[in-house]
Amino acid sequence: MRIGVLGTGMVGQTIASKLVGLGHDVRMGSRTAGNEKAAEWVEAAGGTASQGTFAEAAEFGELLFNCTAGGASLEALEQAGEAALAGKVLVDVANTLDFSQGRPPTLTVCNTDSLGEQIQRRFPQTRVVKALNTVNCQVMVDPGLVSGDHDVFLCGEDEAAKGEVVSLLESFGWKAEQIVDLGGIGASRGTEMYLALWVRLIGTVGTPHFNVKVVR
Repeated sequence: MRIGVLGTGMVGQTIASKLVGLGHDVRMGSRTAGNEKAAEWVEAAGGTASQGTFAEAAEFGELLFNCTAGGASLEALEQAGEAALAGKVLVDVANTLDFSQGRPPTLTVCNTDSLGEQIQRRFPQTRVVKALNTVNCQVMVDPGLVSGDHDVFLCGEDEAAKGEVVSLLESFGWKAEQIVDLGGIGASRGTEMYLALWVRLIGTVGTPHFNVKVVR
């Protein structure tokens, strides 16, 4: 599959490298062509990796990942272009973390809205699925880093789109019973606000390689 990954940071590079390792053709998108971090990733990742602008990555991908910083995601997607996003599954893994007042960060969007909802409203023809934003990026693509049974969440309005994302998560190593569907995109409020707890747990448990389990 051709997949566009928007964002050149640690999350984008981790997901993009996993996708290349699984045999997908991956184009990493950034604000400008020839981005240094994207170029370094292409060189390290190998043959099926390429880079371009947000617009070029969005046009290239049959499925897309939003791995940009949450506060800049809407702007990045505007640069990608509404036409290039239309009809495609967009896996939104971003969180609106604000570090301007130091650590721990706060959320710029919460309670009555979420980034996932904002993206879906702005791009109504895009099939937005919020997923993977409640775990560290290494755990996103390798759930075995956390011992025992634990869960990952997703939500979105399009059932077929969620099915595609479930299949992709399973290829990352998540078992079907570990993938919890929370319903519509409004559930992004819950998964994004969970980050307020997550960032505090890092210091308590001493590692970002942890997760939660819904016990029934």
